[in-house]
Amino acid sequence: DPAPLIARQEAEALKRAEEIRRRAALVRPQVPKATPDQLPPMLRVAGNQIVDADGREVWLQGVAIPSLEWSAGGENILKSTGIAIDEWRSNVIRLSIRENFWNGTGPYQLDGGAGYRQLIDDVVNLAGSKGAYVVLDLHRFRAPEEPHVAFWKELAAVYRDHPAVLFELFNEPHDLSWEVWRNGGFVSTEKTSPDGVVTENKEQLKGFETTGMQALVDAVRETGAKNIVIVGGLDWSYDLSGILKGYALDDRDGHGIVYSTHVYPWKSDWRHKFIEVAKHHPIFIGECGATQERLSFIPPEQHEDPATWVPDFLGLVQSQRYHWTAWCFHPKSSPCLLSDWDYTPTEY
Repeated sequence: DPAPLIARQEAEALKRAEEIRRRAALVRPQVPKATPDQLPPMLRVAGNQIVDADGREVWLQGVAIPSLEWSAGGENILKSTGIAIDEWRSNVIRLSIRENFWNGTGPYQLDGGAGYRQLIDDVVNLAGSKGAYVVLDLHRFRAPEEPHVAFWKELAAVYRDHPAVLFELFNEPHDLSWEVWRNGGFVSTEKTSPDGVVTENKEQLKGFETTGMQALVDAVRETGAKNIVIVGGLDWSYDLSGILKGYALDDRDGHGIVYSTHVYPWKSDWRHKFIEVAKHHPIFIGECGATQERLSFIPPEQHEDPATWVPDFLGLVQSQRYHWTAWCFHPKSSPCLLSDWDYTPTEY
């Protein structure tokens, strides 16, 4: 009977969440707590749409704000959040975060992660007070492991049923089978390298056991959190084709699952990779963008002309009302929306 184990895990997650709240209280917030009348309505999935409590369609359009995945202090996080909502008219912010900073084990952290968690809470309160949403994106790659399950139990307990918060469970899965993506198993390097040596961001990768995406969904729901969860597909979160082939995830007593795709000019076959899925499930294009120059690491024959790709892509997004956040609201993490920290838009 797994019930005692689940109950103990839930109790531990709640205890940890209370400790997080206690330690966060030692860090002075920069943003007042959003009041109930300021917050946007709680969201849920209905068919292939996202709707509010009254069943009215909600269309999420905004920007991705990076840097909390590489720095515990981030770079202009609160200023960027305010400008993205007030001046760029975003109604959603995709905030990249990582579990090591949340836990206080990242580089140069001396406060157990309290300052990092407070900054995330400040973003939630700032966006929420303006009636906007925040997607908390666990910005990891390839496949989730046990520490990511523990992370979601903690974070979901903190933001359980917060109307402004959506959970994006894992940034960019890749080089997996759909079976392993969903249910877990051994992640091998053989597919991409005969000698078993694969690198990602200059880091050598090795085979390991993944929990699978269903375990992350279950971890969130075991806390009682009903918040919408967002889950990326294969091929660096581009390919959603397996969702219609028996690998859709089960949502247990939640407000639904939204599937995420990342679309760039070197990704092809939109129809089979995400358009067909969008007829049955809501999709969130969590990353998209283009630069004036083709990227050097993409073969020319695989890279469409950005001058024609951008209007084609944006036309599709607007005509189908796909949820989306552009990558990214930062002047140095390409493709960039900003030319500088004066928030001057790039020409493209």
